Amino acid sequence: MIEAPELTFKEMCSRFDVTPRTLRYYEYIELLSPRKEGRARYYSPREVARMTLILRGRRFGFSLEQIRQWLGIYGEKGTREQYQVWLELADGQLSVLDGQIAELQASRDELASLRDESARLLDKMA
Repeated sequence: MIEAPELTFKEMCSRFDVTPRTLRYYEYIELLSPRKEGRARYYSPREVARMTLILRGRRFGFSLEQIRQWLGIYGEKGTREQYQVWLELADGQLSVLDGQIAELQASRDELASLRDESARLLDKMA
């Protein structure tokens, strides 16, 4: 079996389009644990997978603490309890996203109404 090569710090930043500060912060809060040689850092395929999950969690709107819980679930063999915790996290975030979607739709509807009214007024001025 061929093992995937490790990525350097610069390669991780480039691959995931994150700043060095972001990557160092994820290490500082122990979401990532690269292998270190002096000042150099090397990211294994496991760390690459964790970074993928971190960024996916951020895109879904999860807090870093929720992502920490999610990574804990990911790092273990699937048990009933782990899946239950994951479902609770996902259900909670889906509810938050649904609320945000409703707020955005209401804002969009209000803006469209104001825009349409302004267009009608402009037409009357012609």
